[in-house]
Amino acid sequence: MKRTLIISGIIVVITIIALVIFNKVTSRSDDSDLFTEALKGNFEITVTGTGELIAEKSVDILAPEMVERGGGGGGPRGGGGDIRLAPLRITDMVAEGTMVRKGDFIAQLDRTEYDNTLKDDRDRLKTFETNLEMKILDSAVLLTGLRDDIKNQRFLVSEAEMKFRNSKYESPDVIRQAEIALDKAQRVLEQKERTYSLRVAQTNQDIKNTQFFIARVTSRVNSLEDLLNRFTVTSPSDGMVIYKRDFRGNKRKVGTMISPFDRTVATIPDLTTLLSRTFISEIEINKVQKGQKVDISVDAFPLKSYKGTITGIANIGEVLPNSDSKVFETLIKLDGIDPGLRPSMTTGNKIIVKSLEDVVYIPTECILGGSDSIPFVYTKNRLKQVVLTGESNEKYTVIEEGIKAGTVLYLTEPVDHDKFRLAGKDLIPAIKDRNKIKAGLARR
Repeated sequence: MKRTLIISGIIVVITIIALVIFNKVTSRSDDSDLFTEALKGNFEITVTGTGELIAEKSVDILAPEMVERGGGGGGPRGGGGDIRLAPLRITDMVAEGTMVRKGDFIAQLDRTEYDNTLKDDRDRLKTFETNLEMKILDSAVLLTGLRDDIKNQRFLVSEAEMKFRNSKYESPDVIRQAEIALDKAQRVLEQKERTYSLRVAQTNQDIKNTQFFIARVTSRVNSLEDLLNRFTVTSPSDGMVIYKRDFRGNKRKVGTMISPFDRTVATIPDLTTLLSRTFISEIEINKVQKGQKVDISVDAFPLKSYKGTITGIANIGEVLPNSDSKVFETLIKLDGIDPGLRPSMTTGNKIIVKSLEDVVYIPTECILGGSDSIPFVYTKNRLKQVVLTGESNEKYTVIEEGIKAGTVLYLTEPVDHDKFRLAGKDLIPAIKDRNKIKAGLARR
């Protein structure tokens, strides 16, 4: 019994010692979470934004274009002016990122509607050609008969002339009858000749009209055949296929409709010169300028970093989908070439707006302020220290006066902050003057 009590007592003592040690360790850990230290060194003011890689130059792979053609003419460039190219659906397409050579298959467009149109036009052409053959045969038969009638009538005129000559020794009545018969025969001959001439002109015009329509439909058939041959889209050059994005940002792929007014199916980028396209908010765009250096990261290669330079900034802001604020497109040209980089890869862009050397800076969350807009920090040695702040970035703020490097600060307002002694009152006039200047500039 006594032995059991001794063992129990030892266990209780060990437990108490363990709890004390744990509390001290926890307390130290909590302290480390509550405090930070003022740092000194180079300070970068940056603007950050995500983006994607795009090629500075690229070759567009285009769907076919229908050339407007005027009426008339029998050549391939004549007729068919009523053909209009409607939106075309992509029915097959190579995978994005495929390496191709010039002339390789890229995409197939839906031929159904134009195949049917071509069939109808071929049927029309065959009908016109058959009609032309019939017209030529009919006119040949008709004109042959008219020529025979004219020939027969000329015999009748000759016969009437002969009777008229022989009647000069007859009575006046007989002579008069012979004269009337000759006149009548000549008038009939003239009528037949005029009829023949009109019939020839009519037949020739009818044949010309039919030939015109044949030429027109032939041109249309040739145009459709040429167009349908181009429904199989091929590569204009060697390179990698990148899908084209429409104005909504959606990629054009199988099932997409291609408009006649924007015929780009895909692109082949020049991978030797890449840009990172990012969008900067209207609040920060005034800090960004052409020529500024940029640190670039690529999500696909987290262990690599790249350098770049801003080459273009949009003059007009835009609103991106699922966003209410305006942003400005900014283009950053990457330095050098990395064969592993590909268009559409996600990038992180840190634009270096300004770089300060050998300055004191602290986490921005340490800086507090009251209704008088006087900034201050709480130090570990129980001071409520007024500070004169300078430039800031997304995490830190430069301290021009008030604290030195190595000063230990509270990250948040301490519970007993009302017991801290105020220090740095001499900085307040300078801070107020600076605030007045900022307010005056803001009003302008």
